[in-house]
Amino acid sequence: MNQTHALMLKTNHYLIKGGELTDAHKLTITNKLLAAKSTTEQVKRRFGLKNKERHMYPYSYVLPYNGGEKLVTILNQQPKTQILSMNSYELEILRLLNLLTPNNPDVKNMSDQAFSRLKKTCFGNRGCGTGECYDAGLVSLRFLSTAAPSNEYWISNLINSYNAHAEKRKRSRYYGRDYTRYYIWYYWLCLSELPYELAGREINKYKNDMLAIAKQGMTMYTEEDKILAAIKIHIIKNCISRLPEYESIRNIQPTENDRRIYLEA
Repeated sequence: MNQTHALMLKTNHYLIKGGELTDAHKLTITNKLLAAKSTTEQVKRRFGLKNKERHMYPYSYVLPYNGGEKLVTILNQQPKTQILSMNSYELEILRLLNLLTPNNPDVKNMSDQAFSRLKKTCFGNRGCGTGECYDAGLVSLRFLSTAAPSNEYWISNLINSYNAHAEKRKRSRYYGRDYTRYYIWYYWLCLSELPYELAGREINKYKNDMLAIAKQGMTMYTEEDKILAAIKIHIIKNCISRLPEYESIRNIQPTENDRRIYLEA
């Protein structure tokens, strides 16, 4: 098991569900994530420096080949490509570091390098609807929501890209199931964290869908269900509670009953 990946997942899940970290916990997590940064030699071994698609992959947190293994996203999506696996790994780590230690010069340098790299990609610059570049665009959007929240132009481009391709994905025989399992939830996660000036209109657009799911609840038959259902209900709670008329939901904890989790509101 990749311990850095496990720490990144666990920390994300804890924070999404409203957990608060002490200063000591923040320091411990920060030190572990910084220590996991790839060395120059590790990066050279993994990628050729003159590869014309080099910018599609990370520079700071590079996964070893390890038989082509691909690590799941924070919503347990199993990537089919290294584009999604590696970008999810690096950008989610850098997002946490920007959240936990925003003034750290090493974090700033790595983030600046990531900004420069993403601007050269299809998925990270203006968004892309092809394959898992679509997913990587959402990962990029979440990273920007924390690392560059004032860059409204860049963030708006990625929001517009998501919306431009969402209906096509939803109707697709190939992507349709993944739309309801992953894309929409990752997008809602982004909306729960983006500056309200950019997220408010989008949250209102999905408000009725979110409330219907929150009221009906989600099943928890397996161990995976228990983890993901709770996270998804909290994503809805974190989105809806940003709307002035639903601020009171922020103080409501989800109810678990008969292998189902829901919001009583």
